[in-house]
Amino acid sequence: MENFYIETYGCQMNEADSEYMASILLSYGFERVDNIKRADIILVNTCSIREKAEKKVLSFVGRVKNIKDKRNVILGVCGCVAKQEGEKLVNKAPYIDIVFGPHQISRLPEFLNKVRNTGEKVIAIEDGNDYKRDLNTIFYPGVRALIPIMQGCNNFCSYCIVPYVRGREISRKENEILDEIRRLSELGVKEVMLLGQNVNSFGLDRGINDGFVNLLEKVAQIDNIKRIRFTTSHPKDLTDRLINAFGILDKLCPHIHLPVQSGSNKILSLMNRKYSKEEYLEKVDKLRKVCPEISITTDIIVGFPGEDEKDFQDTIDLYEKVRFDSAFSFKFSPRPGTKASTMQNVVPEEVKQRRLEILQALQKEITYEKNRQFEGRILPVLIEGKNSKSQKELVGRTPCFRVTNVIYKDDYLEDMVGKIVNVKVSKGLKNSLKGFLII
Repeated sequence: MENFYIETYGCQMNEADSEYMASILLSYGFERVDNIKRADIILVNTCSIREKAEKKVLSFVGRVKNIKDKRNVILGVCGCVAKQEGEKLVNKAPYIDIVFGPHQISRLPEFLNKVRNTGEKVIAIEDGNDYKRDLNTIFYPGVRALIPIMQGCNNFCSYCIVPYVRGREISRKENEILDEIRRLSELGVKEVMLLGQNVNSFGLDRGINDGFVNLLEKVAQIDNIKRIRFTTSHPKDLTDRLINAFGILDKLCPHIHLPVQSGSNKILSLMNRKYSKEEYLEKVDKLRKVCPEISITTDIIVGFPGEDEKDFQDTIDLYEKVRFDSAFSFKFSPRPGTKASTMQNVVPEEVKQRRLEILQALQKEITYEKNRQFEGRILPVLIEGKNSKSQKELVGRTPCFRVTNVIYKDDYLEDMVGKIVNVKVSKGLKNSLKGFLII
């Protein structure tokens, strides 16, 4: 029996792809290991959304060479860097055996057999015309599952490489998604997160309007699924019907990740985001009217070409108005082949760094303040397991996606995992909550 190890970089879609790869290999009799030194097969699932992430991947691949020098290990590179670089990766690092893109994951056993039997390298980065997952191989050992419902993006934001590495939008068939979720619910999964680069577009490539809300309504009818989440939503495509779903579907958690990227209309136009600051704020207002408790998180890019101090201040103003529950903020990183990579008026690195630090400091204050507001409240928490940092605590999430550390008694452990329990919040921390189990 051969062992495999998977290193994952990047977004939740990559996490889902890695779990799918693991499921495929497990179904073929391979064993997953957490120690890379024990692995016969090493797979790196890569991210190219920013230059820093790409460099991390190449650094990791370089370290694997030391392992390959000592024994016969297969090294595979997959994901977005693999799709972007293709054969160039093998030219840079000849010790890589397999390079395959996101559309080729289901062929992984075929690729491994070819390398083992012939010693030939495999490069498979073609896009597919359909998006299927072998439901017989899928297995999630936890209580939460990531469910990709579509692949790719048609929006072509000027800074984003996703349409080039993930391809155009391809939706899975609704019945296949529902079958997968039903199967996982029978295995103990209680919460599903539906994934796509732009979930609002689900079904459009198949000629189905409002396909995503229709899907949400059908997932909500699956008995053993207690919570539904989704990511990511493009603000320009966030419809009133989807907004209203937060007030209608009890299982739909009060949390939405709604990337704004900038608070400046000038920069939003340069980014090709196709909405204004005012339109974004209007959608936020609608969400909070329908669901006052909703948690809104976002993505922000600082230092986009042409961003001046007024543009940055517009972003600060947006932050003050929306008061996001949390945010992923980054310095602009030019990606090859994108329109933004050739733009003039490049912002100096030191200016980008200063703006990032200002924004992140502000967000830390807001997040901490919002977490403190939960103190004394009793919240339903889905328990996922033990807290890896404290053996005296369980860990789970509230409906609004806040990590919650729960103090427990030893004899409760077996009964609590996978259940939604009431927790009284005793303390709001910088990035999480802490509380006591209410019996």
